[in-house]
Amino acid sequence: METLLIVDDDLSLLESLKMHFEDIEHDGAPRYQVVTATRAAEALRVAHEVMPSVVILDMKLPDRTGLDIIEEMKSLCGDARIILVTAFHDMETTIRAMKAGAFDYIHKPFPDLTALDIVVSRALEYRQLSRRAATVNVETAAARLGDIVGTSQLMQQLVKEIGKVAASRATVLIHGESGTGKELIARVIHNYSYDEPKPFIGINCSAIVDTLLESELFGHEKGAFTGANAVKPGKFEMAEDGTIFLDEIGDMSLMLQAKLLRVLQEREFERVGGVKRIKLRARVIAATHRNLVEEVSTSRFREDLYQRLKVITLQLPPLRERRDDIPSLVHHLLERINEKVHKRVTRVPPEVLAHLMRLPWRGNVRELENVLTRAVVLAPGEVLLADNLPALESNELEHGGGHVNGHPVHTNGHSLPGFLVAPIDDPSRIPTLEEAERMLIELTMTVTKGHKGKTCQILGISRPTLERKLQKYGVRQDQQV
Repeated sequence: METLLIVDDDLSLLESLKMHFEDIEHDGAPRYQVVTATRAAEALRVAHEVMPSVVILDMKLPDRTGLDIIEEMKSLCGDARIILVTAFHDMETTIRAMKAGAFDYIHKPFPDLTALDIVVSRALEYRQLSRRAATVNVETAAARLGDIVGTSQLMQQLVKEIGKVAASRATVLIHGESGTGKELIARVIHNYSYDEPKPFIGINCSAIVDTLLESELFGHEKGAFTGANAVKPGKFEMAEDGTIFLDEIGDMSLMLQAKLLRVLQEREFERVGGVKRIKLRARVIAATHRNLVEEVSTSRFREDLYQRLKVITLQLPPLRERRDDIPSLVHHLLERINEKVHKRVTRVPPEVLAHLMRLPWRGNVRELENVLTRAVVLAPGEVLLADNLPALESNELEHGGGHVNGHPVHTNGHSLPGFLVAPIDDPSRIPTLEEAERMLIELTMTVTKGHKGKTCQILGISRPTLERKLQKYGVRQDQQV
């Protein structure tokens, strides 16, 4: 039901319009909740309380004109559409009204109310379109099932799970390393969950400081804090009955975790600085690269929130565990990259594909796309050249020799990560300390065939420390003995 505010000092007209709009039904239920005011001051107070979708505002009011308060009304109502009504045909005032932000400007007396009905309906339609255009921008690109590339067993199983998930409205938690495509999966779930377009609103919880993140999620009222000069709807409100995607939720502070838990439990929230309860209608999909079980065990993530989020859990495999999908991914990504950089690189020699399949891909599909983009930009013709791709590790290491932590290591064909054996001229390829540690542990476990004692000796750590780090980084059990 949409809230309609009608402001006019003509009491008979006010009552007539109120009765007219309250009688309009949509799908068997009243379409409008109608509130009224007769003075400008009262109109501003009511607008702040009820947050109308559309305002029908008379130009001549006892205390101020409609034109005088239109900016204040827009500030109080956020994205409400304001229709100015006047008994005078004044071209200059019409121009001023439209310039001030009025949605439309109509004259009375009304020969019939059909014209007014059309304007109000159009105002609601434009409000919905404007909300989506303002908040979706990049999100407007629909993710298709065809964007999930791969025929490996892991990907086939993932697609089956997505089909089951899309048939429900349950909360989904997506686990996966950075660059595995968590947001893509969320978009595919969203687009296959609805028969008609719905908003998909995403927010990266790690990219915004706490004080701003709360406002971004739940919105704020005017004056809620310094700089809050107008009412602002939050992401939960903008998502309407679509999907809110909370990326990197594992980085959310404990304070905001508590507030999010309450929202998920009560399916209601308030804007920062507000008291009005707003219904949560959107489906929640969350994603993280962190191991939330470990985060819970170390009290960095609330267990009750984790239980709320993991109604359905999807695990995205890293690229190194589905190398057979790399040729398909390369051809899929090349189509997109060629269009983006205005090139036509369409041929990939077998030796180049083999080279790509041997690289470690710490950054997963995102790193693969970045590498291909650079290669396409530098390619002189239509052939992707190995010269423009990252180099494999040294021949010595490829053939089984090398050192880790001062100990001789025979890798039996397993190459060390490039950052250990060769200088890096691209800062974006330098891993974090955690990434480097994980890769080194995985490599050493592979070299020792899962022998934990030898692994501890090579790495210079104790057995309990190794056990803790294996759990922290989620090293698969089949890598251990």
